[in-house]
Amino acid sequence: MKNRYEGLLILNVKGSDESAKEIIEHLEGEFKHEGATIEQVQKMDRRQFTYVAGPLESGYYVNFIFSAAPAVIDKIRAKLTLNELVYRQHYKRLPAKSAPSKKKAAVAA
Repeated sequence: MKNRYEGLLILNVKGSDESAKEIIEHLEGEFKHEGATIEQVQKMDRRQFTYVAGPLESGYYVNFIFSAAPAVIDKIRAKLTLNELVYRQHYKRLPAKSAPSKKKAAVAA
């Protein structure tokens, strides 16, 4: 059974935002390789960290919304932990998409 998830990744693009596009495409491939179905990729641009806890002062934020089996999250997390371009990662389970109700469909028409 697949669940919907949101994965927020902070990328270490090492000063060039142009390389972010290539990194994001590579990460999409990683998600798909593990069996996830990507619904949406939100590129949220580079942001300064409020609290600097490591060597970086800013990171490129990307939000993936995808469907996957629960075991896939552990595989993706383990794989991306080893990737030096992924500075931080956080995953959250989302509620299942609900079909539009008959009332909403009638009002929209």
